Amino acid sequence: MSRIGKMPIAVPANVSASLSEDLILSVKGPKGELNKKFSGPVKINITNNEITIERDSDEKRSRAFHGLTRALVQNMVLGVTTGFQKKLEIVGVGYKAEVKGTKLQLTIGYSHPILVSVPQTLKITAPTPTEIIIEGIDKEMVGLVAAKIRSFRKPEPYKGKGIRYSGEHVRRKAGKTAGK
Repeated sequence: MSRIGKMPIAVPANVSASLSEDLILSVKGPKGELNKKFSGPVKINITNNEITIERDSDEKRSRAFHGLTRALVQNMVLGVTTGFQKKLEIVGVGYKAEVKGTKLQLTIGYSHPILVSVPQTLKITAPTPTEIIIEGIDKEMVGLVAAKIRSFRKPEPYKGKGIRYSGEHVRRKAGKTAGK
């Protein structure tokens, strides 16, 4: 039995969860509402204040979906109660970010500024020119947008310039050595 999958998910008092006939789980809380369609060899059971996930058989596919489904449901409950956030740091001379309306403008060493459109479900802020904070209730969407922004200028190993996650360690390399 999956150690992750068999753990029940506690549903706080201010959160309501419902499962429709076509396996769409709807979780509503103080921060918003999330809907996700679940399929596969697992069953979602909603009791008074907890959600449990059960699998149909002991096949490899159903064992794989057991823990995955539980983690996705847990992220939905956490998202509507507390939300998720990712912080990005910008390192480099002249590199900066600023929010203009619903878009993020990045000046990161290219000949032109890069405009990134942010989904309406997310909130993006740049408290300082070298810091970006992405907040939202959907963990998958927050991570996807953070990875997209990071992909425009990944940290390079020689000088460490680029966009990195907060707390990310960039492995540095030695430059070439001149000598005879």
